[in-house]
Amino acid sequence: MDNNDIYQFNIQRLDGEEISLSDYRNKVLLIVNTASQCGFTPQLKDLSALKDEFKDQDFEILAFPSNDFGGQEPLEGKELAKFCEDAGANYPVFEKIRVRGPYAHPLYQFFADKKQNGKLRSVPRWNFHKFLINKAGLVTDFFYPFTKPTSSKIRKKIARLLAAK
Repeated sequence: MDNNDIYQFNIQRLDGEEISLSDYRNKVLLIVNTASQCGFTPQLKDLSALKDEFKDQDFEILAFPSNDFGGQEPLEGKELAKFCEDAGANYPVFEKIRVRGPYAHPLYQFFADKKQNGKLRSVPRWNFHKFLINKAGLVTDFFYPFTKPTSSKIRKKIARLLAAK
């Protein structure tokens, strides 16, 4: 296992089941911190459209609700699951986590530490910060919240990673 990959981390589904990110080995991933009451919340639908665009390929979106910014994610558990379902989320939504500061989830601490991930240092400044991960589980890029998931910039980078051997 490469110490610079994301496969070393475990995450919890909304139902509390713990899984390993290694379950997503050999897939291109877009990891996004989300919130239900944010100005960027319409991006949940954009994320679904992006997932649909690459549905027959090794691509997945992983959404991590967070209440770190302006208290914009007050929902928990079943309420959160229902909100995401009603918003049309066709991708996994995980348990609410912290994405910045000393209590950030280990995955987000990894994103914030170039020594750990070998590529970049990026801490979300707001909801809907996106990280792009290649099939080897390595961080390749990040996108600020104002970059829509359906932007040509993100779509081209995903397509390039999917085409890579």
